[in-house]
Amino acid sequence: MGPAIAVDSLAKVYVVRRRAPGMRAAIRQLFAPHRELVHALRGISFSLEQGERVAFLGPNGAGKSTTIKLLSGILHPTSGALSVLGMQPWAHRRRLGYDIGTIFGQRSQLWYHLPASDTFRLLARIYDMNERAFRQRLSFLVSTFAIAHLVENPVHALSLGERMRCELVASLLHSPKVLFLDEPTIGLDVTAKAVIRDLIRDQSARDGTTVLLTSHDTGDMERVCDRVIIIDAGELVLDKTVGELRRGYIKKKIVTLVTAAPALDLRLPGVTVVSASPHRVALEVDTAITPIDELVAAAIAAARIRDLTVTDPPMEEVIRAIYRDSAELRQGRAGQP
Repeated sequence: MGPAIAVDSLAKVYVVRRRAPGMRAAIRQLFAPHRELVHALRGISFSLEQGERVAFLGPNGAGKSTTIKLLSGILHPTSGALSVLGMQPWAHRRRLGYDIGTIFGQRSQLWYHLPASDTFRLLARIYDMNERAFRQRLSFLVSTFAIAHLVENPVHALSLGERMRCELVASLLHSPKVLFLDEPTIGLDVTAKAVIRDLIRDQSARDGTTVLLTSHDTGDMERVCDRVIIIDAGELVLDKTVGELRRGYIKKKIVTLVTAAPALDLRLPGVTVVSASPHRVALEVDTAITPIDELVAAAIAAARIRDLTVTDPPMEEVIRAIYRDSAELRQGRAGQP
């Protein structure tokens, strides 16, 4: 069995009309339109195996949405090759629709003024599910996602977190083999985000569903996915596991010390105070300058330590560093003769 998703040298170029202000420019554009080529994707390649959960990240305008539209058959590529479950998405869009599911955090597939159960029944018809299979699958998902008390309420009466759980059930009702998620936790509070992330990961592991997730929330990536693909300006920048990403880009650690004394005065190179309060201090340590063991030895020599924790900086900092390196690389290329 081949990969669930295979992308090879995929490129997408849009032809865009540029309109200049003013009447003369408008008349000139009418008879001699000025067109520009916008390269949304510049020959990216990657593949996802069956059951993989991959975060597809990048800044605004990087080409994430274009890639998802190509994979779901909405757009045709300018060049390159891609397949989803062994099919060309744009050539087999109807057939592929039975095997993929989508969730767009800012767009709902639920009928707003009707109960979610009505949408579930409609989707069962769309996906040609027989009544017995539909009832069994729905009963399982309703129980798993704990929405039995929600499905008969109008969608507009649900909270955002409740609606997103119903959205997940709608997308998983026909047991898709591939699930495309676009900002599935946008606008949710911390508790609702945690619930949605756990449900996505658990359901994928149970059914072997391949997940491709785009998000600006690195918590989605860390809680749901095992691998990260980052693109920027239409080019593939990085393709690593979450663990490799942390090990390769995190050069600093956060060391939190709880001391018997009210204050701790440590003056070491590469060590800066992040926060301080009586009996507690958090330090950012550049391990290339001062190793953790040297810091700990200095702290023990300076005060009695009641507790000590060492953590990585937030993943947001890692992603920002990757974007920064990518931008500097592009600028360097642009400056070459």
